[in-house]
Amino acid sequence: MNGFLLIDKPQGITSHAVVQKVRRACKIRRVGHAGTLDPLATGLLLVAVGQATRLVEYLMAEDKRYRTTLRFGLVTDSQDITGEVVAEHSVPDFSLGQLETVCQRFVGEIDQVPPMFSALKKNGVPLYRLARRGEEVERQKRRITIHAIDLLSIDGAEVTLDVHCSKGTYIRTLCHDIGQALGCGGCMTALRRLSSGLFDSSQLISLDQLEAGSFNLLSPLDGFVGYPRLDVDEAGISRLREGIPPRLEQVSGALPQQGEPLLLTAAGHLLAIAVADTLHQREQRGDFKLLKVFPEGI
Repeated sequence: MNGFLLIDKPQGITSHAVVQKVRRACKIRRVGHAGTLDPLATGLLLVAVGQATRLVEYLMAEDKRYRTTLRFGLVTDSQDITGEVVAEHSVPDFSLGQLETVCQRFVGEIDQVPPMFSALKKNGVPLYRLARRGEEVERQKRRITIHAIDLLSIDGAEVTLDVHCSKGTYIRTLCHDIGQALGCGGCMTALRRLSSGLFDSSQLISLDQLEAGSFNLLSPLDGFVGYPRLDVDEAGISRLREGIPPRLEQVSGALPQQGEPLLLTAAGHLLAIAVADTLHQREQRGDFKLLKVFPEGI
């Protein structure tokens, strides 16, 4: 059993709890997810099953889309509504244009300071544990990319935003920072992940469907639709089973540029992720450098 599940994570449970439910439903131990959602958050949690867990590192690097609600005038220690209130401010009567202008300041490549309430570690200790003890430590800024912020609605002191961003973005920190830029502070009150890489909300299944066994695993290849793909013949498959890269004459398809990741497949199954190495910069035994190998195919 190898592949992906797109779980519609409900509010109030952890991503780890969802993984545990998938383990029980699929009767398999090897399960992981591609990007944590906090208990407050809902929406798309990409869960890998079996050998597909070895692909998570590629999928975590993909862009994400979120819908979030930001409440102005309220600042919390966790930067979302679940935290303790540390400041309250009156909310100025700003215009739609002013709000859009401030949001646009955060579009593009920006530096973001991760929140204390996060799973990042300081000297091996998760920051959230330090935060719960009332400690605050210096965190290094992280370079992220906000591709777009679209203002969807305004309801009193709350606004709903659609955010398209790179990996590593903390949406609650973005909400906090927008509030600071407007001079009244703010915190995140709701968050829903709409998409992750090639996967979107149209493919989600509920936990009820999961527990009822009403689901099908998505193919590991579904997460790599944009990758160049080469089919491997029987001789090349035999070499891969020995951990040896195939030769050019053992694959068919358009060869991408040197160094570009590609898929080696056979009969609709993924055999390896590799890069072309026809100059033999590393391997003398074949024309590819192998990054991940699945000798029996997944």
